[in-house]
Amino acid sequence: MPKAETILSFERASFEYGHNKPILDEVNFSLRLGAKFALMGQNGAGKSTIFQLIIKKLAPESGKVNVGEGLSTALSRQVIARDELSLTVREFFERCFSEKVYNIDPRIDEVLEVVNLKGHLPAGKAGEKVHERIMKSFSGGQQARLLLASALIQNPDLLLLDEPTNNLDKAGIEHLTQFLTNYNKTVIVISHDANFLNAFTEGVLYLDLHTQKIEQYVGNYKDVVVEIAARIEKENKKNAQLAKEIQENKDKANFFAHKGGKMRNVAKKMRDKIEVMEENQVDVRKEDKTIRRFAIFHQPDLIGEVLHISAYTAMKNHKMVSLKADISMGKNRHLLLKGPNGIGKSTLLESIALGTAKGITIATGVRVGYYRQDFSTLNFDDTVYDSLMAVMEKQVEENLRSVGAGFLIPRMMKTRIGDLSEGQKGLVAFARLVLQKPGLLILDEPTNHINFRHIPVIAKALDAYQGAMILVSHVPEFVSQIRIDEILDLEK
Repeated sequence: MPKAETILSFERASFEYGHNKPILDEVNFSLRLGAKFALMGQNGAGKSTIFQLIIKKLAPESGKVNVGEGLSTALSRQVIARDELSLTVREFFERCFSEKVYNIDPRIDEVLEVVNLKGHLPAGKAGEKVHERIMKSFSGGQQARLLLASALIQNPDLLLLDEPTNNLDKAGIEHLTQFLTNYNKTVIVISHDANFLNAFTEGVLYLDLHTQKIEQYVGNYKDVVVEIAARIEKENKKNAQLAKEIQENKDKANFFAHKGGKMRNVAKKMRDKIEVMEENQVDVRKEDKTIRRFAIFHQPDLIGEVLHISAYTAMKNHKMVSLKADISMGKNRHLLLKGPNGIGKSTLLESIALGTAKGITIATGVRVGYYRQDFSTLNFDDTVYDSLMAVMEKQVEENLRSVGAGFLIPRMMKTRIGDLSEGQKGLVAFARLVLQKPGLLILDEPTNHINFRHIPVIAKALDAYQGAMILVSHVPEFVSQIRIDEILDLEK
């Protein structure tokens, strides 16, 4: 098949969830075989919906979504579905195919090598093979690689990646970047990691939340930002010049209208000209909104030692071991927990939050705010309103709605948590922390799924937090913006 052939096209495709949530409005774009594009847009704009349309899980209300005849597609999702967490690795990969695949284990081994997991996934108890391990037994970073492998094992002509760097450590991101650079098929990637995208993409599909249109650009994301800024400046200048001319003509039209006689005809012609000029004014492209600056206030009655670590657990040589430490945390102390994927960071954070970690004690009465990377602390059946109200000590609706507005979620108050995008769930989780006012803040990969525009605002809030804080993050640029008082490296 010649490289110039179109592999994917949207022709005036429209889609909406009900009558109150339009996602796409007569969208047009096309991609050639072998192209590598980023799909970007604000949280909740509908990026994942576009992927669902491409793989035919959803159908457009009108228009067409065309994938080249005989070409295969595969999607690497953001998260493993809850009903898949109890599957074995083998069962998980078998679900990737519509027909039974015999002797699938060698194919699994091969694709685990591609995503840099071969040899890094220990067998389970009593010599249990990797293929027989349960999916939920793997760390968040390992699950991210398994999701990627589930798409690659299908060897698709069109590879769709939805936030593939979430939960990946530095080595994992570098390995994925190199793989995608060398990949000779078509790729579309949803990601909020600009540096990752700039390493291999050649264009951007930008889903505008305000117009529900796709804007197609050539160049990496940095090029697109410059191009959009230049376009907005040009549109503003054009509108300013037109506004000046419109006002001058209005003044003249009013002057001639008062003269009477033939001058009224002149005034009418000028008003017709004004109408044309007003129609020529362009709608300036709206930039994505950024969440408002916010503060997470600590528990007001916080006194003395909040947390003490005398021992902790980590994975060493495929075994969980206990290690000694002597870390005391009071108010205004920030601890960074480091280590590669699979060493046990999320497991340790969860045990601390639940109060079950051996060798780690939380002072009596300390309120714990826990941000989990999989959002499992949220009840997916709750509405956003109920979820926010549940963490408030004093349930004042005005405060709830004010905080919600700051996180761009006022229109979602009646929406089920389970119906939100992953990015929107992240914003709800942060809003809950603001309303909760914890004494101990535990954050597990808090930038996953979050629009990159929001990240500096979140970093400022965490930097200023004056309670005790434990942070896990594989994003150096984010961590560098936050004051860290102590580092616990599980690998060392």
